Amino acid sequence: MKTNTQKRFAPKLKIKKGDTVVVITGASKGKEGKVLEVYPTKERVLVEGVNIVKKHTKPNAQNQQGGIVEQEASIHISNVKLKAGNTVTRVGRKVQEDGKIVRFAKKTGEVI
Repeated sequence: MKTNTQKRFAPKLKIKKGDTVVVITGASKGKEGKVLEVYPTKERVLVEGVNIVKKHTKPNAQNQQGGIVEQEASIHISNVKLKAGNTVTRVGRKVQEDGKIVRFAKKTGEVI
């Protein structure tokens, strides 16, 4: 059982900030957008225009009015696929001759 004192190590993720992804399951299925933020320890991503939630806010210095604000919420990384060019594909990693690790599209084989 995991306790609060244990640190959780981030796995190596194949989706990066700035990638264009397509949501494959859930309420936002079929939508695509740019990855704004990646949370490796939680295995979640924040995608632009996807999983919009309403947040109730109190009046403060930035928002004098307060009220209900719509914003993006994170979704699990397994619910998105990378869009490389015009194809939606899985992502692989391979080592090039010079020793550099690169991501590649499994459908087309092109380096991302």
